[in-house]
Amino acid sequence: MSQDVISTDTETEYGARGDPMVEVRNLKTYYDDGGLFGGTPVKAVDGVSFDIHQGETLGLVGESGCGKTTLGRTLIQLEDATDGEVKFDGVDITDLSGDDLYEWRRNAQIVFQDPDSSLNDRMTVGEIVREPLDAQDWKTPRERRQRVRELLDTVGLQREHYYRYPHQFSGGQRQRVGIARTLALEPDFIVLDEPVSALDVSVQAEIINLLEELQEEFGLTYLFIAHDLSVVRHICDRVAVMYLGNVMEIGPTEELFTDPSNPYTHALLSAIPEPDPTSDRERILLHGTPPNPRYPPSGCPFSTRCPARIRPEEYRHLDDEIWVALNTLREVLRERERADRSIRERIRERFGGDTRFATIESTYEELFGDLELPADVQSILDRIADHAMNNEESEAIAVFSDEFGSICEGESPEYHSTSPNGHESYCHRHGEDYRSPKDVLGTRFD
Repeated sequence: MSQDVISTDTETEYGARGDPMVEVRNLKTYYDDGGLFGGTPVKAVDGVSFDIHQGETLGLVGESGCGKTTLGRTLIQLEDATDGEVKFDGVDITDLSGDDLYEWRRNAQIVFQDPDSSLNDRMTVGEIVREPLDAQDWKTPRERRQRVRELLDTVGLQREHYYRYPHQFSGGQRQRVGIARTLALEPDFIVLDEPVSALDVSVQAEIINLLEELQEEFGLTYLFIAHDLSVVRHICDRVAVMYLGNVMEIGPTEELFTDPSNPYTHALLSAIPEPDPTSDRERILLHGTPPNPRYPPSGCPFSTRCPARIRPEEYRHLDDEIWVALNTLREVLRERERADRSIRERIRERFGGDTRFATIESTYEELFGDLELPADVQSILDRIADHAMNNEESEAIAVFSDEFGSICEGESPEYHSTSPNGHESYCHRHGEDYRSPKDVLGTRFD
């Protein structure tokens, strides 16, 4: 199965809720650097595909900066898609403009993360909730005011709150105002962009219960973006796990939490605090940081940090500590290759002075000083160091890739179905030639 096609079988457990309302195909949202001559774009969303079914809640989780909010904003056209399709009831909304886009916006709304900054303190609550109705010229002014009072009542506020200002409310009440505004035009699809992350725990529960009640009452469809995995597990029917602009795994919520299929998902779930002090569950620590989204890896997006990355056959005997050090060296070389030398550094380099690019010896000492390296590995590292000390990072990386590279960083993986319930994972390890035993990271590679 290619990267831009994920199974959309509606006969699965999650599909029983209804037909696809939102169909996303190979969606990309890139940001250029705004320079005069352009440049390498930031790939915030880099070719994702999935469906959101009528009446369901799809959770979207991942590390900060992985593209969750950008994806949500692109689905409702607050951000322009660079490529791909977003079909809403069969209509590609990325092609809409002018009056057609204006009319469509009634069907899709968003609840923002911060209830303090998303409301205009110079407007009363009534004016804030009525604003979308005024913009769409909905019925008469009298009917709009009545509609607002009904909405305030629906979200658990008092009708007399109509003339109060946002600063007179608590955080939870302000978020209720935002939800009321979102419901004003009776949308079918709502993006919930971390709607409870800025609230106290007790208030979070109230807002979550409210969202569930509203979904049941009005038949709403949600994309629920969040960091709090316990909240996602409670409210979502399915979950998509995102990393570096890509969907790494998607499937029914309980199945994904109890039996994750992707190494990244397994590492993410291992970070959930365990209330049982006697639990022997181990935290999977990922080394390094996510790559720059301007320069993502050419193969699997998780390949630079994945503890299950496929090793070349001749180096599978290496200790894990050496393998981690080698991967760190690769990322150091890549960053050196992309970094620009300032005029001062070029002058210092010209006259034999030290620059921030002349630190490869100390890098080697930090990474490999305490390790006992096999002779063949040491020989290759010496060749890489020679190139790096001559500021030949491209050549150093080429040597590294020839010797220590793997399919994970050389080829993009495919989506593999890991259960009959629409559970899919984006990983080479699911392929016939690279499956691992079940005890590798505790993940399921079958």
